[in-house]
Amino acid sequence: MKKLKKHIWLIVFTLILSGNVYAQDQKIGYYESDFVLSKIPEYSGIEQRLKVLSDGWKNEIQELRLEIENLEEDYAAKEILYTEEIKKEKIQEINTKKKQLDNFTAQKFGPDGEYFQKQKELLEPIQRQVFAAVRNVAQRNGLDFVFDRSGDIYMVYARGEWNLNEQVLLELGIEIEQ
Repeated sequence: MKKLKKHIWLIVFTLILSGNVYAQDQKIGYYESDFVLSKIPEYSGIEQRLKVLSDGWKNEIQELRLEIENLEEDYAAKEILYTEEIKKEKIQEINTKKKQLDNFTAQKFGPDGEYFQKQKELLEPIQRQVFAAVRNVAQRNGLDFVFDRSGDIYMVYARGEWNLNEQVLLELGIEIEQ
């Protein structure tokens, strides 16, 4: 996601600097997706569901780590008493547990893991709504570019009149108190 934002920025700035597009003729706005999402009631429920899910998996990971640590301590304490065959068995048992931990961690939190799949499944509908609202606000205001100021995007200065947060929230049917 962060790489995608960087690529989009690079493309936009390349277009602006290319000579075919004159920056002074462009209308640019921004919004902060973190702020907008924090105001959407369903979003906090999704965050809670994801936290409960990840906390359970983190507990399982911690239990596996503790089990590995105990096996390693037990092996270190009794190593001189073991025959070569038993040493190999104990080392194999420790390595098997480590692989089990690695596989479990990748299965739950890896790039294609269950956590990110669930996150995508739950957040995608809300993100589509927000993007549609941003597009509608941008079209209504005749904007050429809209940037998301949340995350890695760094803006040194932005005039408040181009802040679309409130308009995006209104487009989503969410009124905020001022």
